[in-house]
Amino acid sequence: MEKDKNRYRILVIEDNPGDFALIEDFLDEQMLSPEIFQAKNFLEGRSLLVEEKLAVNVILLDLSLPDKSGENLIMEIIAISAGIPIIVLTGYPDISFSVKSLSLGVSDYLLKDELSASNLYKSILYSIERKKKSAELEESEKRYSDLFQLSPQPMWVYDLETLQFLNVNDAAIRHYGYSLEEFLAMTIRDIRPKEDLPIFEESVYRARNSSSTHYNGIARHKKKTGEIIQAEIQSNCIYIDGKRARVVLVNDITERLRYIEAIERQNQKLQEIAWLQSHVVRAPVARLMGIVDLIKNYQHSENEQNELLDHILISANELDGIIRDIADKTMHI
Repeated sequence: MEKDKNRYRILVIEDNPGDFALIEDFLDEQMLSPEIFQAKNFLEGRSLLVEEKLAVNVILLDLSLPDKSGENLIMEIIAISAGIPIIVLTGYPDISFSVKSLSLGVSDYLLKDELSASNLYKSILYSIERKKKSAELEESEKRYSDLFQLSPQPMWVYDLETLQFLNVNDAAIRHYGYSLEEFLAMTIRDIRPKEDLPIFEESVYRARNSSSTHYNGIARHKKKTGEIIQAEIQSNCIYIDGKRARVVLVNDITERLRYIEAIERQNQKLQEIAWLQSHVVRAPVARLMGIVDLIKNYQHSENEQNELLDHILISANELDGIIRDIADKTMHI
């Protein structure tokens, strides 16, 4: 059988010389050149791991050492192992304790009487691989957690059935003014104005009964100060501990909508000015043009001439008033 050519560094914490020799033989049978380190008691193991900072791939731990044993030994080794996989080797077949050992964080639990080269080798490989996958999973979860917590926009997760907040990011805490503890004691109803609750309940009903996972819409939200904001919401359905939940991204568009409303009001005023220019201004201009035509093309008595000049003055004053009104409206815009 071809031996495993990978370089393994293994710490064996074992006080029995015969058991240690047997473990060495098993490892040499399966691995080409393993580096094996021995500690004969807990203190020696602690010295290697803590003081000398020995880097190993796996720890093989005898459960009965001269200076420490049992659950206390497991917890102490886990505390100083820096995440190195630990395989417990024992001569006592206690099923309940083996289950408890695994729950404490041990990678595997092997009986010395049933130990063989192949099952020890497999346990080491599986323990190292599980640790690797666990580290990758932790890193992945950390990346997603950072995306959530470090998002510059408010985000939260809520239970779709109870509507309870399950988690909120720092941006939501800053923007809405509630503390994390306050958020987690609230439901998403609590950030909606009372007058909007009927519409809100209808949207919740649709979300619970919809096959679509994505939602996009605009709703009014209430901050802790009582200020009402316009929130653009994007959410997706997720499952947490088997329960339906939604992760929500919020974009406060209150200022944007106010700006749009201001532009619309401005456009309305500009339309009014355009109407004044196209309709109201034409009347006095048309009269002036008519009077000029009368003066230019017809003979008039002195009284008629004066009367026409008076009409010119009246129309000019009317036109001046209209121009001033247009100027005032333009200044306000």
